[in-house]
Amino acid sequence: MIESSDAALAPTMTRKFFGTDGIRGPVGSPHMSADFVLRLGWAAGRVLAPNGGGEVLIGKDTRISGYMFESALEAGLSAAGVNVQLLGPMPTPAIAFLTHTVKAQAGIVISASHNSYQDNGIKFFSADGRKLPDEVEMRIEDTIASPFVTAQPDALGSAKRMTDAADRYMEFCRTRVAAGISFNGLKMVIDCAHGATYRIAPALFKSMGAQSISIGVHPDGLNINRDCGSTHPQGLQLKVKETGAQLGIAFDGDGDRVIMVDHKGEIVDGDQMLYIIAMWRKQKQLLRGPVVGTQMSNLGLEQALQASGIDFRRSQVGDRYVLAMLEECNGMLGGENSGHILCLDRTTTGDGIISALQVLEVMISSGRTLNDLKSGMHKYPQCLVNVKTQQRVDLQDTSICRAVDEAQRRLDGHGRVLLRHSGTEPLVRVMVEAEDVGLTHQIADSIADAVRAAVKH
Repeated sequence: MIESSDAALAPTMTRKFFGTDGIRGPVGSPHMSADFVLRLGWAAGRVLAPNGGGEVLIGKDTRISGYMFESALEAGLSAAGVNVQLLGPMPTPAIAFLTHTVKAQAGIVISASHNSYQDNGIKFFSADGRKLPDEVEMRIEDTIASPFVTAQPDALGSAKRMTDAADRYMEFCRTRVAAGISFNGLKMVIDCAHGATYRIAPALFKSMGAQSISIGVHPDGLNINRDCGSTHPQGLQLKVKETGAQLGIAFDGDGDRVIMVDHKGEIVDGDQMLYIIAMWRKQKQLLRGPVVGTQMSNLGLEQALQASGIDFRRSQVGDRYVLAMLEECNGMLGGENSGHILCLDRTTTGDGIISALQVLEVMISSGRTLNDLKSGMHKYPQCLVNVKTQQRVDLQDTSICRAVDEAQRRLDGHGRVLLRHSGTEPLVRVMVEAEDVGLTHQIADSIADAVRAAVKH
């Protein structure tokens, strides 16, 4: 099956600043500079609290540039007459939860997720703890260009720090598993990617009885995601085997994604975690609606769920599109193979800690190992090649289409090809799935070569 287009970006093509996951870019670039973020904070305040007053939460990950952007947002919101609560380093989903809990107008996250420290980004949550609707983002964009008008001195917004944010979020996480679940005797390794979970995750799992060994918990502002976390789990794999742990958990820089490792040191990715959670929910008669993956979800996930009578659907790539499809079809469970999983019966957004807790609950309740739980899903070999680009590539270029047609001929209906522009980085992603590992790499490389040639033209 061929799924070849850049349709995943269609909803964002008319935007100036917002992409599929907020605003993101290299620090110091036009849309990720202190002066722009100041105006962004002011514009968000004008749109989200047009009459002034109200409250907005600001949290961040551990990038050194977070200090600069936190101050810029605080100043812009204050100038718009909006009060601010500063949370400091906190996982992205924690900010979504707290925004809803304290009934704030919005929550703002300063993070570039799994990117390196040279990048940063700004993400927004609405009052109900969900991503902002497209139309609200567009209104913020339009307002950025308006004349900057500062509120009267007696109407300026104030700022304070929320000192119990971590405790509130950890208590929420503990209530997301069945009553009576204890991790006593469970030995695990936790990789926090030197990011936003570096304090909360170790403390949480320890409080629930686990014997945890922590790595990636010494952020210095520059080492976030560097050779660690969910995008680089090799260190976690080695640590699990070295320590004889039963499993490992790797978060990304802002804590909304998670990848796990079983006791053999084998990766358990987002598709496999989604399979484990879905099968358990079905067994307990708790699964509602179809499970939603994306165009990148492994064919093995689709086949395994359908063989168990579970409807599976694919959305465009991006958690906002998974969420939209879940809401459209009254589903509760979906996600991406990157480890961004939505458990809408537990929380409103992708949450790495809560997703990991769901898998751990299945392990404890069933008495099965993580390796055993994933074994019911046959994972097709998948090759992903990222082609760097400095400008947008026409994926309908003749040479690219010729390479895709040749791939289709070679796969003969027993695999998938997907080409798409990344929504967060200057990349074209080439993904190929097939039963034969060597064939997947050959085809992916040939298509990637065609994309590179088109870039040069």
